Amino acid sequence: MPITATILEVADSDPERLALVGGDERLSYGELVADSRTMVAVVDSLHRAQPEPPTPAPETEGIPITAVSTTSAFHTSRIIAGLAGYRAVSATIDPRWPLEHQVRVIRVTGIGLVISDSTDLAEALAAAEWTGTVITTTEFRAREAAVEPAPPPSVRAPDEPFLMLFSSGTTSNPKAFIKTRQQYRDNVAVSSAHLEPLPEVATLAPGPVSYSLTLYAVVESLATGGSVHVADEFAPIEMGRRIEVESVTRIVAVPAVVKALAEAAARDPERFAGIELVVTGGANLPASIRDRLGEVLLNTRLISYYGAAEIGFIGDSRDGDGTWITIYPTIGAEIRDEHGAPLPEGEIGTLWINAAACSHGYVTGTTEAVLRGPDGWATVDDQGRIENGLLQLAGRAGDIAITGGYKVSLPEVERAFETFSSRETGHDLGEVCAVALDDANLGSIVALVVEVGHATALPDKTALLAHARAHLAPQFVPRRIFALDRLPRTVGGKIRRSETVDQIMKGRGQRL
Repeated sequence: MPITATILEVADSDPERLALVGGDERLSYGELVADSRTMVAVVDSLHRAQPEPPTPAPETEGIPITAVSTTSAFHTSRIIAGLAGYRAVSATIDPRWPLEHQVRVIRVTGIGLVISDSTDLAEALAAAEWTGTVITTTEFRAREAAVEPAPPPSVRAPDEPFLMLFSSGTTSNPKAFIKTRQQYRDNVAVSSAHLEPLPEVATLAPGPVSYSLTLYAVVESLATGGSVHVADEFAPIEMGRRIEVESVTRIVAVPAVVKALAEAAARDPERFAGIELVVTGGANLPASIRDRLGEVLLNTRLISYYGAAEIGFIGDSRDGDGTWITIYPTIGAEIRDEHGAPLPEGEIGTLWINAAACSHGYVTGTTEAVLRGPDGWATVDDQGRIENGLLQLAGRAGDIAITGGYKVSLPEVERAFETFSSRETGHDLGEVCAVALDDANLGSIVALVVEVGHATALPDKTALLAHARAHLAPQFVPRRIFALDRLPRTVGGKIRRSETVDQIMKGRGQRL
């Protein structure tokens, strides 16, 4: 269901229904339509005022690109939603990306307008001789208050470019891709069938809207007539109050927030008792998070979905250890070797997907990577295996170690230690990262790196190896174990495997 069609329908039939809620600001569906008219008038005037506007990437078909780079989840969401009913391409740029990444992607993709409060970004763009416009959120709101409203939003053509998204940006140059309106409609059709963004349901989606998970929670909620509550971060006390007061029954959040949610609910269970469903992205949700949520919120269901922003939703897991994913009926999935040939059932290889919501490809100039093959199937180089119709992921191509002729999934090694009990060593085990180290005889060997922080005692190597032998195939058992004070992470909290290898190779880890 198109986002603008639903917004207009609800604005007409139930204009007071909440559409978008921030900490201190909110918009009903009726107000969202009115808000979009002044917003697009400002955006249009700013683009038109440029003497030499940047040329938007050819994939946008000449439509000017407006980017939001702010930590305000509410303002980012309202701008994305507001521009949806007009001839506009929107983008969200994470302000926590390295400055050079932000500047490069703005210039390469031809973004013409950036709404940002960062003085550093404005100065860097000027130094790079970018000819677009930067405006702060305060200046933007002031212009909205004074402008003559544009005509009302309307349902746009299905093949019109809608959003420009990015696949990364914390450790490497971001890869940009375009979603057409039809591709987003196809994605909403899948999530509506499986992830329950139902009409009038209040969904909480805390976190930066530059995360594809949060952005999509905003879009799918508005596309189905629900209310979406956003927050710049998950602050347990404030979120507990909002969940109770606003009658939030559904939460969409990254795994780290789900973990924080479980701990907050343990301290104040009554405020979180109304939560019926938690939806989290990323396959292979740690068992400790799944178990903890089940302990403190007995009546709350948990769905851990798997997808890729370029492709769309692919499948989900709902019980057990969460490592086996049920592929959605409308999605095609195959495991292929490096030459593109299908692999036998159970073998690890590259996952290829056939989905209607998949983007056509990456934006020119942002990467040389190819998203789709000649047959129309797509891959983001995730590795995995399929058995009995179920998918188990093994990480990205860099997450596979070839040791003695065997393919070893490094994430699978890490998952084995989620069940490592403090009873085995006398203290809890910190975060772990499995890595592949070069070896002259085996090609590479598997090593385990344990984050020890300020622990007074190092982990017991004998206990760790015993646990590994009891839970892993012999070729998966780490041959070396190291301790690091802190594992390298992205700004989003993900452990950086390649940088962990660098730390070990530079002798900064203590070998146990």
